[in-house]
Amino acid sequence: MRLVGADGEQIGVVATQEAIRRARELDLDLVEVAPQANPPVCRIMDYGKFKYERDIRQKEARKKQSRTELKEIKFRPKIDAHDYGTKKGHVERFLRGGHKVKVTIMFRGREMTHTDLGRKILDRLVGDLGEMVTVESMPKQEGRNMIMVISPNKRHMEQLARAQARESKAESESAPDLPAETPSEPILEPGAKQEPGPEPEPEPAAAPEPVATAAETDEG
Repeated sequence: MRLVGADGEQIGVVATQEAIRRARELDLDLVEVAPQANPPVCRIMDYGKFKYERDIRQKEARKKQSRTELKEIKFRPKIDAHDYGTKKGHVERFLRGGHKVKVTIMFRGREMTHTDLGRKILDRLVGDLGEMVTVESMPKQEGRNMIMVISPNKRHMEQLARAQARESKAESESAPDLPAETPSEPILEPGAKQEPGPEPEPEPAAAPEPVATAAETDEG
């Protein structure tokens, strides 16, 4: 077998018993990593640690994977403008969430003779969504329903997300700094006593009015 050491060094082609002896000396495991090679490749490693780290990496990778679902929106061939705008908004929200959307036009009774109205709605929807959408399944008639499947245009969505991030960053950098608030009264620690302030100076007493004497009274 071709042996790889614990730190990745290429030891070379050795006998099986020699590889087992080397692994035992290091108190590690001998693991076959490329059985299809000629000769097969084995590596000296701590297999328990390797398996634990591999499981952690796989768990993190599963967390990062976006879960894609197939959403469905139903239209009527004679839908009014308000309902059309509402349903188009739902489709946009699903696409921004990374989901595929199944758009269904439902025909009833005599509406089956005007399937072209359903096709016009689907074409209008694709045109209104523009670059953010990719048509995966072209419109096709299935019984009384006309069905189309669309998915988000990942490249356009990524460009849109980067543009929004740049705008948010620019707005935060251009926002003016607010002045720090200052308390109107001193903040006291719990249990602390507030020192008395200077006492107000007493107001000067009003001068007494003059009192007429007896002599002044007689002269008058």
